[in-house]
Amino acid sequence: MYLAIIMASTPQRIIAHFDLDAFFVSVECLGDTSLKGKPLLVGGRERGVVAACSYEARKFGIHSAMPMKTAMRLCPQAIVIKGNRGEYSKYSRIVTGIIADKAPLFEKASIDEFYLDLTGMDKYFNPFQWTIDLRQEIIDKTQLPISFGLASNKMIAKIATDAAKPNGYLHIPFGKEKEFLAPLAVNKIHGVGAHTWKALQELGITTIRELSERPVEFLEKRFGKYGADLWNKSQGLHFGEVTPYYEAKSISTESTFEENILDTARLLDELVHMTERVAYELRQDNKMAGCIAVKIRYPDFETTSRQSAIDYTFYDDELIPQAKELFHKLYRKGQPVRLMGVRLSELTEEAVQTNLFSNVERKTELYKAIDDVKNRFGKYSIMKATGAGQNAARRSGGNLPGKSRKEK
Repeated sequence: MYLAIIMASTPQRIIAHFDLDAFFVSVECLGDTSLKGKPLLVGGRERGVVAACSYEARKFGIHSAMPMKTAMRLCPQAIVIKGNRGEYSKYSRIVTGIIADKAPLFEKASIDEFYLDLTGMDKYFNPFQWTIDLRQEIIDKTQLPISFGLASNKMIAKIATDAAKPNGYLHIPFGKEKEFLAPLAVNKIHGVGAHTWKALQELGITTIRELSERPVEFLEKRFGKYGADLWNKSQGLHFGEVTPYYEAKSISTESTFEENILDTARLLDELVHMTERVAYELRQDNKMAGCIAVKIRYPDFETTSRQSAIDYTFYDDELIPQAKELFHKLYRKGQPVRLMGVRLSELTEEAVQTNLFSNVERKTELYKAIDDVKNRFGKYSIMKATGAGQNAARRSGGNLPGKSRKEK
């Protein structure tokens, strides 16, 4: 009886999933309308991969993360564009802002994908119509196509969005989840990769209905704990929560110098070390930053700061030039500095997609190797060559940046 009371008092979940259709391609077409309706590939040439492709290109079997050489063999007439991460970040921010102004709770799953928890809204509004209106507002303000699915959990909402594409929407009412899933191929369940898909086919399971009809014990015997998860999903059950998105999260570090520093070269050297430090912390959290700020305090305690929106990144070599540019705009030449700091904000995990461009994989592996060394031997074991003298001073007890601070 107690459980029944709890269940009865728990409001039915209402989850919307938004996905900007062929996002990179759509943004490129905004800048050049002649590209519309053509097989378009965004990404690196030669040894690069396809970061995104138009629906016209997909008809040739092309998909994201495919080697560009393979894609060009499949569709020699395809138009290849390098891509503009700055524009993608800009439009992602616009859409994020629109959703943040309207939704009671939302999660930014990637640069072009959002989950909204509308649970309880049905007491005041029609959630389906509210979601339709929000979609239209996004289209009106950005001119970008966007699809959504509305359902009782994140999994169903996402699959509904896929079914609604391109540029459409679909509502799966509570109680209709199994009916909606039944005819779909099992690999429509997100997380069912090529290996699992092949194993299921070998068992004679190709549709979600066929999966749902198998005993959970049978699936557990074949796939272990994942078998029970598959069975739950085939029943339309999913318990993932919408993780609140906080724009204000940041990582920062600052240092009050033992003696005021007048030497600009030394100040820049300190700035580089601080930026390396917060970038390292960023990578440890598997985040990227969309904003960087530099702070300077003079001996009279006058404090100034300046920030700049940037393309989402966690790379030292992309953050350091931005930090230096802010420093030069901010610093009063000829004035000694008492304190300096660097802060990274607008943290997100969304930038995986924006990094499907040439040379990025190699670059990421390089930073991973560097961070592995830092994890073993300390954060100051590898630093820019410009600070060789400063590194010696640090080891002998000179100034060190203050501890990194994370704000939530």
